[in-house]
Amino acid sequence: MSLPSPKYLFALLLLVAFAPLQAAPALAHDQPEKRTISLVASGAIKATPDKVDISTGVTSEANSAREALDKNTAAMTKVVEALKSDGIDPKDIQTTNFSVGPMYEVKAEGKPPVIVGYRVTNQVRITLHDIGKLGAILDRMVSLGANQIDSIEFGVEEPEALKDAARKLALKNVTDNAKLYAEAAGVGLGQILSIAEEESSYQPNYAPAAARMELSKAVPIEAGTAAVEVRVRVTWEIN
Repeated sequence: MSLPSPKYLFALLLLVAFAPLQAAPALAHDQPEKRTISLVASGAIKATPDKVDISTGVTSEANSAREALDKNTAAMTKVVEALKSDGIDPKDIQTTNFSVGPMYEVKAEGKPPVIVGYRVTNQVRITLHDIGKLGAILDRMVSLGANQIDSIEFGVEEPEALKDAARKLALKNVTDNAKLYAEAAGVGLGQILSIAEEESSYQPNYAPAAARMELSKAVPIEAGTAAVEVRVRVTWEIN
């Protein structure tokens, strides 16, 4: 077998020697990082409530559990039946708590407490879709035996529609702020790189518990406003 000529070997050595000197392709991480601006802003929308949730109930006390239960059942039945007769849908009346328990009293110092009676509590959550009836409904419930009104919560039937409006407002607010910062910094605002919703909240309006209601007339309670707030973070590329 014949050997390669000296000229061929010399050319091959030159090719091997110079090959490592050729420029390697640039890697992705060698590219300059994009300059960005990231801001957070909120959008809040207020609306007039169109529904109200009432937490109410009856608490009864007696010497025996049976007697307390009978008293409570009689009063609660009157309240619920009256609500239904006033046009409230049964699905808008929901039991939230029912309890029967002893009441204790310390008769003498150093002695264990003794049972002196029993307490029965029955609580319901009522949803009214006509806020104008609230005062009359409260007056009627108390007149029929409801002796607990723990909360009155004004809200809206479709909070998601308000959230969508709040999202649009939040995006407008954060964009306006970004343009202001970019102009002040002497840079151009480029394309949006990311949008993230950091927080959204629905805030119904709570009225104080109507513990001292005047039974001679409908109770005056103002609905106020319900609010929805959304906070977004947006990142832009800057030129």
